Formats: sequence, C-alpha cells, structure tokens
Amino acid sequence: QVQLVESGGGLVQPGGSLRLSCAASGLTFSLYAMSWFRQTPGKEREMVAMIANTDPSTFYADFVKGRFTISRDNDKRMVYLQMNSLKPEDTAVYFCNAMWNSKDYWGQGTQVTVSS
Repeated sequence: QVQLVESGGGLVQPGGSLRLSCAASGLTFSLYAMSWFRQTPGKEREMVAMIANTDPSTFYADFVKGRFTISRDNDKRMVYLQMNSLKPEDTAVYFCNAMWNSKDYWGQGTQVTVSS
C-alpha cells in the first residue's frame, strides 16, 4: 500500500521559514517524480514545485521562485520543501504527490498558516 505522509506544517510569522517533509512508502521511490501542491478553500489545487526522479531537475511555480526549494533523498524515500520568506498568501494545505507513468498518489496534506 502506497503511503505519502507530510509533516512540518504549522503557524509561522510573515518572513519566517518552514521545512515540509514527505515520507514515502510502498512504492519504488526513485522512479517517481515528486511534487508539492497547495490548496486553499474554494480554490483549485496548484503545483508549487516538482523534482524529477533521477536527474533531478526541478520546476517551481512563479509565485515561489527564489523563496522555496524542493529536494529529495532517494535512499530515505523523502522529499522536502524548504520555504523561506513566507507570505500570508502562502497559507494553504500543502500536499505531497508522487507520479510515474499512469500512477499518481497523494498525501493527506499539512496545514501551513502564515500570520502575525
């Protein structure tokens, strides 16, 4: 059974930092492209960042470029999202995603709240 478990969310002040982690199990992790998405109430889920399986090339949404960094550790089957210079508009539930061929898996999400 595939499981993606996010952690590291919480409440942070504007300008602060958080590091999200996603622990993967039940899949051949190194095959999968890993992504972080986020969603706020009433809005569609949007991609934040993606890291390829073995390259590992990365992609960032324009609204996080220069502030967020995605990384992965294939040996530990972990993917991370370092979030710096956080803004109130970064408040959302952040989801981990694993994708390879026709397989697509999601975690349950972790809440990030940026507020003073």
